[in-house]
Amino acid sequence: MHAPPDESSEPELSPTPEGFTSSAKKVRLLVCDVDGVLTDGRIILDGGNADIKAFSVLDGLGLRMLKTVGIKVGLLTGRKSDVVARRATELDLDFCVQGATYKRPRLEEILAREQVSPEEAAYIGDDIIDLPCLKMVGFPVAVADAHPEVKRVAAYLTRQNGGRGAVRETAELLLQAQGHWQEVLERFFT
Repeated sequence: MHAPPDESSEPELSPTPEGFTSSAKKVRLLVCDVDGVLTDGRIILDGGNADIKAFSVLDGLGLRMLKTVGIKVGLLTGRKSDVVARRATELDLDFCVQGATYKRPRLEEILAREQVSPEEAAYIGDDIIDLPCLKMVGFPVAVADAHPEVKRVAAYLTRQNGGRGAVRETAELLLQAQGHWQEVLERFFT
């Protein structure tokens, strides 16, 4: 006889894309938190009015790869930063919503504007401010170093930490699940 699962323990998640094929196949839009997801969560202030953030080029290319197959991508963050706006512009993202202390209403606006249902959306988060969005979408993703509550609601837990390729890992998973991986690879050889 097996003991009932401990509800406080982290979810057991498959490390392979095959375990998420059905929900990952439906994704038409990926929404990323910024601090702790596209960055390692540290905020460095320059002594003036600017902040400094380090972004992974792996994550950036992952977002661009998704766009090449028609998956919309964008950012939804609680802070406001010129650096984030610049990164969104560099990557030609579909949207960049900043200053969203309460993210779910802003996510609802994004979904309506982009004409995507919650079941067709993925969200990558790391902290409790992301929980309402993660609970709303069809494919909720937590980065490896996310808060335990975030990990608990995620359908997929990345192997990589935030700012260290977690978004790229998610992008590749989506591309594989939707049968676009070879197509994307071939673009780099032509």
